[in-house]
Amino acid sequence: MGKGGNLSEGVVKKILLSYTYVAIWIFLSFTVIVYNKYILDRKLYNWPYPISLTIIHMAFCSSLAYLLVRVFKVVEPVTMTMDLYCKSVVPIGLLYAFSLWLSNSAYIYLSVSFIQMLKALMPVAVYSIGVMFKKDVFKSDTMCNMVSISIGVAIAAYGEAKFDTWGVMLQLGAVAFEATRLVMIQILLTSKGITFNPITSLYYVAPCCLVFLFIPWMFVEYPLLKDTSSFHLDWLIFGTNSFCAFALNLAVFLLVGKTSALTMNVAGVVKDWLLIAFSWSVIKDTVTPINLVGYGLAFLGVAYYNHAKLQALKASEAQKKAAQAADEESGRLLEEREGENGGGKRNESQG
Repeated sequence: MGKGGNLSEGVVKKILLSYTYVAIWIFLSFTVIVYNKYILDRKLYNWPYPISLTIIHMAFCSSLAYLLVRVFKVVEPVTMTMDLYCKSVVPIGLLYAFSLWLSNSAYIYLSVSFIQMLKALMPVAVYSIGVMFKKDVFKSDTMCNMVSISIGVAIAAYGEAKFDTWGVMLQLGAVAFEATRLVMIQILLTSKGITFNPITSLYYVAPCCLVFLFIPWMFVEYPLLKDTSSFHLDWLIFGTNSFCAFALNLAVFLLVGKTSALTMNVAGVVKDWLLIAFSWSVIKDTVTPINLVGYGLAFLGVAYYNHAKLQALKASEAQKKAAQAADEESGRLLEEREGENGGGKRNESQG
């Protein structure tokens, strides 16, 4: 009875910890998105400099990642040559720079709720680019699902009360760059046996991302900031904002490490609905019934996509276990035959 009670207590603790990690990740992801919107929106904090904000984030994250890897040695660095860094990490840093720049820029023109609806296109972009680079196999049923997600997002866009073409182009560009980055991670890193956790990812990627952001910043935002002589960096606002961005990466590390990537995808759906509700109730963004119908359709498509991925993963694991069991059985039979042959030879020699 005691053992059963202990087991139940252990399971309950594990479930509670998983929910705690999910809650922390949702809270920090939620906070970073709303905080960025607050800083960049002209009607709120009114600091419409997305490249500058991203540079502050990357500088802060690079510094903290360096301290955690090299000084406090919280995680071990990955063995990496300069040639591998230039050919594999630098292209990912470039894509990441463009993804962050465009996604932060979209907050100036679009509502938080509508941006979350447009982000539902991420599986469509990842799958399409994966097929293009032959990292994924084209399947008609998967493509039909991608089309249904796209139709749902199109309906949501049609029902958007404050539709801004430039803002939509920025967000779609951000989705395209982020999807390409995710596929390139598979091609340039995972295929070579290199895996990053969020801390080592920032340690290697954030510095080159910072360098790439400086180039457009010098031409696009630096002249404007130079003319705005009245501006002084608010250390409290930008410090806490950057810390939240870094803490979000640590939360991803905890969530994926202690649960799974699929758990984060499911939690992401919950976060999106919460953001839409918050955007409508607190920020007072307009969310129309057509918005919700369109996003609902896209949501069902994304949920089915995640379900199909989970089933494929389970099937793959089952095949691996079956193959392993077959190998073990073959090895056992071979040992038995060798034992029988050895015994027969000994009997012949005795005879």
